[in-house]
Amino acid sequence: MVITRNPSYTPIVLRGHRVTLRTMSELDYNSWFEVRVRNHGWLLKWEPRSASASHLPEDFRSFTNRCAIRERERHLGTGFGFGIFLDETFVGEITISGVMRGPMQSAYVGYWIDERVAGQGLMPESLVVVLDYCFETLRLHRVEVNIIPRNSSSKRVVEKVGIRCEGVAERYLEIDGAWEDHARYAITVEEWNDKVEDLRARFLDR
Repeated sequence: MVITRNPSYTPIVLRGHRVTLRTMSELDYNSWFEVRVRNHGWLLKWEPRSASASHLPEDFRSFTNRCAIRERERHLGTGFGFGIFLDETFVGEITISGVMRGPMQSAYVGYWIDERVAGQGLMPESLVVVLDYCFETLRLHRVEVNIIPRNSSSKRVVEKVGIRCEGVAERYLEIDGAWEDHARYAITVEEWNDKVEDLRARFLDR
């Protein structure tokens, strides 16, 4: 499929030591689609979906609509979606969603990665890059990551970064048609300020 980019599109680009995070456009569809199809079994069991809904469509139109929604959220300041790229190859996504201002100043972060590169430390690095953006650029006070307790791979990511667990929310979110408990991990800017030099040295400044 030959795809051309909207000339008005200007991406946000965040860089770690190995990974580059970039807001996505229609030009990313082919690489995104290849990874999604190859990782169906690895990913779908963890993704939000009601029992009455089909899996999210992965055709080009649905992808471009999704990119447009993310772009509107970005301009409204309510959410930011990034593709994760390793040596310019797409390997996953990480999103900042539900940004709340006023007395809350908080957001949620979610992520997934290609099974082929899982376990190589790319996701903890990506999470540190996003936390840096949340606290240093967006000036948020708190970031939360919610994880199904049996998802050991996802839990290892927050544990490597040193994000504390606040407990388990029962039947918190409908995942692949079932209401699942979620372990709630959170970090505040005060905790970030205490950890930031160590996190940057461990994950970004190699």
